[in-house]
Amino acid sequence: MREAYHVELDRLADKLASMSGMVANAMELATKSLLETDLQLAEQVISDDEHVDDTRAQCEEQAYSLLALQAPVATELRKVLAVIHAAESLERMGDLALHVARTARRRHPDPVLPPEVTPYFAEMGKVAVRLARQTEEIIKTTDVDAARALESADDEVDNIHRHLFTVIMDKNWPHGVAAAVDTTLLGRFYERYADHAVSVANRMIFVVTGKMPGYNSDEDL
Repeated sequence: MREAYHVELDRLADKLASMSGMVANAMELATKSLLETDLQLAEQVISDDEHVDDTRAQCEEQAYSLLALQAPVATELRKVLAVIHAAESLERMGDLALHVARTARRRHPDPVLPPEVTPYFAEMGKVAVRLARQTEEIIKTTDVDAARALESADDEVDNIHRHLFTVIMDKNWPHGVAAAVDTTLLGRFYERYADHAVSVANRMIFVVTGKMPGYNSDEDL
């Protein structure tokens, strides 16, 4: 009976990893639609978001079913709880890719980004997608070292995001308020996407170690 339970836990992890692959694809296509003013790609991201939402619902339903089926203990319980929280973060990553695609669609056929900031978004998109792909592998392997290494990649996105503000706030910015607002919001979408990827990786660390990175229980005493 316990062996069958572990099989179900493994299937649940596979579904979660698949979800990470979905949101990686979504951000990859959304970034391309943004940089290349490709309406078809933007529409694809928008329509595919329903699959991400459905997968989150399936993960949660299966997780709650496993909680009810038996009384999971130790690592088993951590796995189920991690899936519930991670599925929420992954769905949010899909939503953030959706926001990028909708922005590209709203401004079509005009480009959203001024040429001065386009390279920054190309780099943030590349790093964000890499984070999601690495998260997919971390879910499959529960590799703690790989999960901890994601923090440095997240810092890359944070640094670019901060630099965007200096570009927008420059007194010689020639592109007006609308372009500044779009650039600010889009930068925030990528920054939050990367943060959620790290959050999912941290949940996998919790599965293995029983502790959430950055959390000190003594602080609550």
